[in-house]
Amino acid sequence: MKFAKLVLAAAAMLGAGLANAQSMQPVPDRTEGEGPYPTLIVSGATMIEGSGAPPMGPVDIVIEGNRITAIHGGGAPAEVKAGAARILDAKGMTVMPGFVDTHGHNGDPSKAAQPSYGYKLWLAHGVTSVRGVSFYFGPGQPDLSDAQRSRSNTITAPRLFPYAVFGDKWDGGAIDSEAKAREWVRWAKSRGFWGIKFFNSHGADILGAALDEAEKQGLGTVSHLAQPGVQRVNAAKAVELGMDGITHFYGHFESLLDENALPRYPKGYNYFDEQSRFGWVARLADQVVEPGNEQWDAYIDHLLDSGVTLSPTFNIYSASRDVMAAKNRDWHARYTLPSLMDFYAPSATNHGSYYKDWSTEDEVAWRKFYRYWFDLTKEFHRRGGRVTVGSDPGYIYQTWGFAYVGELEMLREAGLEPLEVIRAATVSGAQEIYDPRGETAPMGTIQVGKLADLVIVPGNPLDNLKLLYGTGHTRLNYETGEIEQVGGVRWTIKDGIVYDAPALLEDVARMVEEQRAN
Repeated sequence: MKFAKLVLAAAAMLGAGLANAQSMQPVPDRTEGEGPYPTLIVSGATMIEGSGAPPMGPVDIVIEGNRITAIHGGGAPAEVKAGAARILDAKGMTVMPGFVDTHGHNGDPSKAAQPSYGYKLWLAHGVTSVRGVSFYFGPGQPDLSDAQRSRSNTITAPRLFPYAVFGDKWDGGAIDSEAKAREWVRWAKSRGFWGIKFFNSHGADILGAALDEAEKQGLGTVSHLAQPGVQRVNAAKAVELGMDGITHFYGHFESLLDENALPRYPKGYNYFDEQSRFGWVARLADQVVEPGNEQWDAYIDHLLDSGVTLSPTFNIYSASRDVMAAKNRDWHARYTLPSLMDFYAPSATNHGSYYKDWSTEDEVAWRKFYRYWFDLTKEFHRRGGRVTVGSDPGYIYQTWGFAYVGELEMLREAGLEPLEVIRAATVSGAQEIYDPRGETAPMGTIQVGKLADLVIVPGNPLDNLKLLYGTGHTRLNYETGEIEQVGGVRWTIKDGIVYDAPALLEDVARMVEEQRAN
């Protein structure tokens, strides 16, 4: 979300924040996590293996180093267990592939100056891979070094897959020609970026050249099609030009207008005023064709034919339909930094803190908007389109990790079945990252030979996704009559290294308390 304004005329509004990004604290060396082990066994769990296959269990999953080497239904042979360096007793728990967040950012000093805050929250919620779009903004940032340190497991962090925003991070000048676009793409590839985040601030000629070069270079592409550029490139046009992925809702509704070629803006509309921008955008639902209309179906056909992936990030705008609920989430008091809560509060300058005069009418409009957006995503998915899970944390009361579970819940609300939600969170996200390279994703399913990226949670998240929140789920114990808190990820395994999820949350709680004390 944040970088839209850096590539549009609103760049000045975020200039100070971009400069401050250079003051982000370095990520400390890893002290958390144990392993990898010669042999590690996850024992007695029910397995959801990620492809959409039904749960099965109990199983013992044998891991050697950082790879899954065997899966035993009922239990591993006694001699295998006897030789294990560690056995995790997961009876009564569910084991799934590590989750993939396809829309990650790190904070900046005004929000969360220590990147390990977000990294630990991701891991504590079972997220073992994150695509950064971008992790940091501007030149000279540690996107690539953080990714390398994560690969070598010298920091406590998920796997990091850095994308760069088109035109950012280099000193080669403005992208003002097709040749320059191709040059920048080749530069990004040479630097080690995995892909490119596009905004539609360039015309179709330059965008098309960049997308063509990205495909040649094996770089992934994803777009945020903001309103100032949608008259040049909406979602229909972007996928026609070869865009791999579309994130958020931008560009879809403008491709489905009923009576006009362009959206109708109200009197006094000002895109730079985010109250105006986000309050109005929900009213787009009043300007589009009805779900199931011939034009609606044709648009979904167009998306399917293109092979595009949708990462809707429903959660990041969810406060728009109930701001009061969003600012009072269970986790804010203990796990959201005071500086982050300050950033979330209504503001004339902070991106996403737009509810300065947010009304019942605004919230009702957003609830209608979500119904259309949900219908579009569900139908695209039902007919074979790939949907992935992105959380876009650090804005609008969406704190790292917790925001990811919120997105899982909203995909369920949109109509995906629980197994489909888990598939979107695992193998689909892994494929979206690796497909542009022509490679089979090494993670995303629980299979022999795959990387040992796993999340282990008490109970069954297919019955209740709320079990995945770090704060757990409140439930009456009918045997004791006590109200108890259940769930919360118990262990996250990344690259064969076992992380104690509650301990990571305690680390985060200490960060919050230290900042509050200071």
